[in-house]
Amino acid sequence: MKVLLDENLDHRLRKLLGAPDVYTVDYMGWAGLKNGELLRAAEAVCFEVFLTGDKNLPYQQNLAGRRMAIVTLSAIDLDILRPNLSLIVAAIDSATPGGFLMVECDSIGRQEP
Repeated sequence: MKVLLDENLDHRLRKLLGAPDVYTVDYMGWAGLKNGELLRAAEAVCFEVFLTGDKNLPYQQNLAGRRMAIVTLSAIDLDILRPNLSLIVAAIDSATPGGFLMVECDSIGRQEP
């Protein structure tokens, strides 16, 4: 599965996902593209899943007719995402074209001294 990581996600997540076809927006040279332009560019080169921390994206974009799925994470901090990798990978694996999945990641609570 060919996955694109949004620029709001830590690029180190790419290696943690364990899939060979995971690229970052920066690597593709698409940093700064607006969401609609970015999704069109990604679909043009056959990305199947867009992984983002932008929880508003599905409300800002019409997903009908998209050839790519969007998986949104409820957090972007890598320390929060690490323990949820199995949930993230499962969402990527079950994503369907034009679909949207939200992965609820636990947050790290503040510890009192």
